[in-house]
Amino acid sequence: MGRTKKGRKLSGWLVVDKPAGLGSTDVVNKVKWLLKAQKAGHAGTLDPAATGVLAVALGEATKTVPVLTDALKCYRFEVTFGAETATDDAEGAVLRTSDVRPSTEAIAAALAAFRGDIMQVPPQVSAVKVEGARAYDLAREGETFELAPRPLWVESLELIERPDADHAVLEMVCGKGGYVRAIARDLGRALGTLAHVHWLRRTWSGPFEAEDGLSWDEVLRLGEAGTLEERLLPIEAALADLPQVEATAEGARKIMVGNPGAVFTSAEGEVWAAHNGRALGLGEVRLGMFHPSRVFVLEDE
Repeated sequence: MGRTKKGRKLSGWLVVDKPAGLGSTDVVNKVKWLLKAQKAGHAGTLDPAATGVLAVALGEATKTVPVLTDALKCYRFEVTFGAETATDDAEGAVLRTSDVRPSTEAIAAALAAFRGDIMQVPPQVSAVKVEGARAYDLAREGETFELAPRPLWVESLELIERPDADHAVLEMVCGKGGYVRAIARDLGRALGTLAHVHWLRRTWSGPFEAEDGLSWDEVLRLGEAGTLEERLLPIEAALADLPQVEATAEGARKIMVGNPGAVFTSAEGEVWAAHNGRALGLGEVRLGMFHPSRVFVLEDE
C-alpha cells in the first residue's frame, strides 16, 4: 500500500510578486507550508536577485505548469556597461572591465541581432546540467567547463531608457529557456565593451501580471490570518492562451477518467476541454473526440 500524502488537496494558482533576496523554491515551499498543501510547484525560475511574477501552482494546477512554461514572458532589466562578472549580474565578482561606453544609437542598432530565433550560451552560474551536475554547483567549486549554445525565441527586445552612459534599461519578450543575464553579457561584447545585468524584473508570464500578484508581505500576512486560500486563482487561469473545447455530458464523464470523449467544437494543437465551466484536462481533438494527455482530478470528486 502506498503512503498517504500529507497535506490538503488544494488546487489553483497563487501569483506572487517575488521580492529580491528570495529563491523561487523558497517561495514555493513557504506557500505550500502556509496553505498546508499536498503538492506545489512553479512555472519558470527567477534568480534570487530578480523580482516579479512567480506563479505558484498547487495540486492539479501543477499539471498545467508546462503550458505556462512554454508561454511568452516579459522582462524589464537594466544593463550596466563597463564590467563583466562571474554571474553576469551584479551579484558576481568582477572578472574584466572596459572603459568603452556605447552610444544610445549603437545600443538600439545592436538589439536587432538579438531578436527572433537566436542562440545563446547560458551563464556559468545557471541551472543547466553538465554531465548530471548543475552548472552553478560546478562554478562554485571552481570547475572549468563549457556550456553549449541553446536556442531562444525573442519576440521583442527594445531600449526603454538610457539613464546615463553606464546604464541602459531594456525590455524583452521571449519564449522559454531564456537567460536575460546572457543577453546583457552578449550585448556588451557586441558593442565592443563588457556588461552585466544590474537589476531584473519579470513583469508578466503568460496570462499572469506582476502587478496583479501578491507582495511577499501580503502572502505572509494572509497566510498567518488563514485567508491566503481565498486568493487562489482557478486552474483555468493558466489556460487563457490555449484554445478551449466544450465536451458533451457523456464526453465529460469519459474524459474525467482518462478516456477520449466527444466534444462539440474542434481546435488544432494542444487544447483544454471543459464542461459546464469546469476544466477537465489538456489534450488534443481528433475526429470530434478529445484525447486527454492530462486530466484534472479536483477535490470535490
